[in-house]
Amino acid sequence: MKSRMLSVGLVALVIAACGRSPEGTPPQSAAVPSAVAGAFESALVVKIGHVAPTSGPIAHLGRDNELGARMAIDDLNAKELKIGGKVVKFQLVAEDDAGDPKQGTAVAQKLVDENVNGVVGHLNSGTSIPASKLYNDAGIPQISPSATNPKYTRQGFNTTFRVVADDTQLGGVLGKYAVETLKGKQIAVIDDRTAYGQGVAEEFEKAAKAAGASIVGHEFTTDKSTDFAAILTKLKSAKPDILFFGGMDAVGGPMLRQVKQLGLDVKFVGGDGLCTEELPKLAGDAIGDGTVVCAEAGGVDGEFKTMQQKFKADFKAKNGIDVQVYSPYVYDAVHLLADAMTRADSVDPKEYLAELRKTDYRGVTGPIRFDEKGDIKNGALTLYTYKLGKRQQLAVVR
Repeated sequence: MKSRMLSVGLVALVIAACGRSPEGTPPQSAAVPSAVAGAFESALVVKIGHVAPTSGPIAHLGRDNELGARMAIDDLNAKELKIGGKVVKFQLVAEDDAGDPKQGTAVAQKLVDENVNGVVGHLNSGTSIPASKLYNDAGIPQISPSATNPKYTRQGFNTTFRVVADDTQLGGVLGKYAVETLKGKQIAVIDDRTAYGQGVAEEFEKAAKAAGASIVGHEFTTDKSTDFAAILTKLKSAKPDILFFGGMDAVGGPMLRQVKQLGLDVKFVGGDGLCTEELPKLAGDAIGDGTVVCAEAGGVDGEFKTMQQKFKADFKAKNGIDVQVYSPYVYDAVHLLADAMTRADSVDPKEYLAELRKTDYRGVTGPIRFDEKGDIKNGALTLYTYKLGKRQQLAVVR
């Protein structure tokens, strides 16, 4: 990868500024001071692509991810890392895929054409999976901080990585928990037919059946629906004690409101798409205390708790808002790219990709190492419920 010089236009501005003299005095030399010239010559611009839905119904999650990426870029630049003998200037190239697979592949191609050095994203499985082929064809490493569909890392690509547990683990743990801890016997399932929602629902259903529960109904909606009366009424007649939803909080919140309106007396269970700080606002008083149980595909314990608490405090101080879910994982993913580049002493994907696969990193989300597929080894899950409108941790499991 060739070194990228800082903007020629910026050099011109500096030269002009250096050559300007007060009125009535001889003009100064237009030569750039040696210290400034040295800084320009040594600056190596490294472009990190980031993709998430920053428009649409789950824009709050996409913005959370992007803010995590921007924090990482700022922190890396403050370190003034050197690669190939040059000071590195990391630059974030942020794109919006709106959670739509077609837009996701369009912005992926845009990043490829811009010759980014690595990509963090996408947020959703439905956009990460089709985009991953474009990055793989271009040889650009991609680290997803939140896509949990197992297919993402099972396509035979050597450029795909994931820093959270996948749906096999997520859905499996939730299914077992629903039966063994929540004592669910009659379980109904709804999924939004996205790669994420369908995938996590299928894994949940398999695990719940294996644990001895009966699946009394499986209905479908979309990731843009707002009216669930028909499918909820149909499921109500089956008298479930657990209702599992595979989808995001933007749909899950309104669904919870209608569950309450219809008098469905169930525990509402979901995956990481549901398990956000925004859910109480979306569900209102329908969320109840202990009514919802969900799992985040990640989590920390032991000494890493202090590191993540500091990250969350720094995030709020910098951005004025709380972490939603996955900004810490985005933050670590950006650092993983920089760490691999530093160890390889190269920003060329062909050079640092091998080092990325050897990652052994201690991040704000815990220890990170990858298996042969690019999945995180020994990934954690965090179980949560909600009380008094706040998300409360139940347990971290691996």
